[in-house]
Amino acid sequence: MADAPLTVVDDGAIRWITVNRPDKLNALNRETLEALDSAFLAAGQEESVRVVVLTGAGPKAFVAGADIAEMNGLTPVQGRDFSLLGQAVMRRIERLPKPVIARINGFALGGGLELAMACHLRVAADSARVGQPEINLGLIPGFGGSQRLLRLCGRAATLELLLLGAPITAARALQLGIVNEVVAADALDARVNELSTQLARSAPLALRGILDAVHVGGECTLADGLEYESAQFGLMFATEDMREGTSAFLARRPPVFQNR
Repeated sequence: MADAPLTVVDDGAIRWITVNRPDKLNALNRETLEALDSAFLAAGQEESVRVVVLTGAGPKAFVAGADIAEMNGLTPVQGRDFSLLGQAVMRRIERLPKPVIARINGFALGGGLELAMACHLRVAADSARVGQPEINLGLIPGFGGSQRLLRLCGRAATLELLLLGAPITAARALQLGIVNEVVAADALDARVNELSTQLARSAPLALRGILDAVHVGGECTLADGLEYESAQFGLMFATEDMREGTSAFLARRPPVFQNR
């Protein structure tokens, strides 16, 4: 539907989720956050989906931020609840057991950058701009921006982006480690399609194990992370996909993984 906050389209094993509010630069209101939560819950549960691409409708914005008009009238309690909702959505995306690629086609500001940072890979057009401008509204990031930005690019760059509130270019975001890759705007779709197709052909259970190991390792001691990695490594030996992958390598043929 034209007025739906999201569009969801499948291209084989790749699910495209598009924030569909181009007249609002795809700003995140409560309805859109709830729709994103439902969409990613479904993507995680459907076996046919192996990769998710997240983007924004229109030529100008990935997501230009949270919906300021909606936030303007919130009480402190309502503001905290809005933050918790946004953080829950970001956490669902971050912990999805399937790779999520952010296709950053334009502005990714405030809640938009927070949304992109919750994804596993970020590919940006060279014309994109990213930032956390909440300071200019008398706010701080509320959907996890202060924490994920710190983990991606360190204290100095995080404080620069949060305290100054100025957007940066895609090239600077790449330099800081906020995005994985920057391509020409007219090559963005081709590159995202290339990456998503590669991931869709990879072993789903191994992808899930990698995502789990990185998530757990980022939140525990090195010793605990290494122990978890070894447990996940051992579990792979119980999968048909591991036998297929190693057999295909020895036979010098491409593997065909079945998610088993």
